[in-house]
Amino acid sequence: MTTVNPLPNVLTWIRIIAGVAVFALLAAAAGGFAPVGDIDPDQQFLYEKIAVIVFLVGAVTDFFDGFLARKLHAETAWGATLDPIADKVLICGVILGLLSLNVDNKWLAIPSAIILFREFTVSALRESSASRGVTLKVTLLAKWKTTVQLVAFAVELIAQCLPLGLPDTTATMGTTAHVLVWIAALLTLWTGGEYVIAARKAISHEA
Repeated sequence: MTTVNPLPNVLTWIRIIAGVAVFALLAAAAGGFAPVGDIDPDQQFLYEKIAVIVFLVGAVTDFFDGFLARKLHAETAWGATLDPIADKVLICGVILGLLSLNVDNKWLAIPSAIILFREFTVSALRESSASRGVTLKVTLLAKWKTTVQLVAFAVELIAQCLPLGLPDTTATMGTTAHVLVWIAALLTLWTGGEYVIAARKAISHEA
């Protein structure tokens, strides 16, 4: 019996754990786990700094789990199932965490809502289609969508949580982060529409 190398799946689980941890750390920085006024600026900065590091580690695993699965011939159905779930947990974790900080929400709320609604809609669509024997394949554009999301929220997280020195630099990075998040949201919406159209055609064909 051939033993499949577990490393790719371990990396995927790290991404899932990272998503939960990022949310918990940012919520803690916002005072979500303590009475109002109990968290001081030093504690807040520490939680935010750790959240940035954890998110970056989680984001890096998105590349390496798939790469190692192919390199080590360790691709499994379980790994293929976990991978998109891990992506969604990490993205949802950082979105909810950033919103809990209540910083610049006017620029973050709408694109974040678009991303969250799309992700849950496509997940439900996949499950419904699978029950009818229809499989929705992950497109190349959807894979790039995940990469753009991770980059966008990494920049957003760094801009909001880490001191960048000069005010002009901070402002420029903040603006860049907002633009990237909006690009990610529009790309997410576009790929969601592609899945809806593909599912409708496939289900109509089956019927």
